[in-house]
Amino acid sequence: MATVMSDSDGSERLEALWARGREFLGTEYAILAGAMSWVSERNFVAAMSNAGGFGVIACGSMPPEMLADEIDATFALTDKPFGVNLITMHPQLDELVEVCREKKVSHVVLAGGLPHGKTIEAIKSFGAKVICFAPALVMAKKLVRSGVDALVIEGSEAGGHIGPVATSVLVQEILPIVEAVPIFVAGGIGRGEAIAEFLRMGASGCQLGTRFVCAEESIAHENFKKAFIRANARDAQASVQLDKRFPVIPVRALNNAASEAFMEVQKDVVTRYHAGEVEQEAAQLEIEHFWVGALRAGVMDGDVDAGSLMAGQSVGMVKKVQPMQEIIDELVEQAVSALRN
Repeated sequence: MATVMSDSDGSERLEALWARGREFLGTEYAILAGAMSWVSERNFVAAMSNAGGFGVIACGSMPPEMLADEIDATFALTDKPFGVNLITMHPQLDELVEVCREKKVSHVVLAGGLPHGKTIEAIKSFGAKVICFAPALVMAKKLVRSGVDALVIEGSEAGGHIGPVATSVLVQEILPIVEAVPIFVAGGIGRGEAIAEFLRMGASGCQLGTRFVCAEESIAHENFKKAFIRANARDAQASVQLDKRFPVIPVRALNNAASEAFMEVQKDVVTRYHAGEVEQEAAQLEIEHFWVGALRAGVMDGDVDAGSLMAGQSVGMVKKVQPMQEIIDELVEQAVSALRN
């Protein structure tokens, strides 16, 4: 006779599966909100943390003084744990790390490339936990040896800057092998059943971004949110690299005029790079600056034509504007139900 599980059995199973992630984050639920430029600001981050998850400030291109203000403002809205996402190619990275030290930030997420060992050491020196992205098994092992405290493995289904490998492959490649640190799975996750499955496979928690964009507390423009609600999974397309000699990290976004404009910008920058008119690092920063401006136009100004609409393929599961707490509760309820059944 089959054993019938109760709701409490599902809840207890969930608690056991993500206990390591909850302890690492200091949260009620081992669910992180991915750092999204212009979206992941004080109101969004505080709402996420107050709902039991883990919010992360997207520093992006902020100067140190602006980051300091954002951290202070977030602390004023929540007494729950939250983190700060720093881009490794930021020209003032050391100063940003110092801001995190001064503000007693508990978790720092390093994104945008392989972090330097001294950056990891500097963050750990003031007691903060370091989280990094691992797009492959070899990178995961290297980062663990470098002293990072946790990893996010993010598949190509994610929104924004993406790697080349799908989430379903990364979890099989990394989760059974890397056990020294907590691992959070990201990319294409929109429901709690998927969270439960990744936990079963050995993840300590999950990171979601696209699913939270249409939270009531998100300051994203109404037009931006409407574009998400109307979109299907296939509408979130990855940008194309024009020249293999000039590697440009692909960006997944809803296809619009900005996607086409990026191709023209990329073509111009690559041409000038090969003509010796601009160094590679400067050229790549120029490309990144395109996305900063285009994303602001989309998120803040509501320009859904010329603005960037960065979104993951889970966008098809975003159906309406909801309070952050309601979204979190739905995800947890779905995970519990999956584990109960």
